Amino acid sequence: MEYRRFKHARFSARFPVHFSYSQSHYWMSETESGLWRVGFTKFATRMLGELVEAEWMRAAGDDVQPGEQIGWVEGFKAASDVFCVMAGEFQRGNPILDVDACIVRSSPYGDGWLYEVRGEPEPDSLDVDGYIALLDATITKMQQSGAYD
Repeated sequence: MEYRRFKHARFSARFPVHFSYSQSHYWMSETESGLWRVGFTKFATRMLGELVEAEWMRAAGDDVQPGEQIGWVEGFKAASDVFCVMAGEFQRGNPILDVDACIVRSSPYGDGWLYEVRGEPEPDSLDVDGYIALLDATITKMQQSGAYD
């Protein structure tokens, strides 16, 4: 897998080049024609910390749309709603999270995916360069407000 490096202040990460990204810090990767896995970007995992639990509010076959809450995660630092960044049919949550939710942070672009949807990414999804530009602006804004250490 090819990655693009990013470094700003005390945050550095690598982002898969061939993934799509949402402005809400999720990644999307097509695993087979029309089937997409979705997960948190490395930036999102840093903000949440280690996850301890994930719960899904949708069942296999449910229609989902971008912006809908489809579940939640709880971490040591924060709890967060999980929103859909796809339009289509919810397939499943990642079964590994029932056993080891910490995998989301240790393997965010591999085994630590969150959920699968058969459909299409939200229309305003970004390529890796667009996401890195968004992330750079986000961290700069957080630094200026004192919200990022």
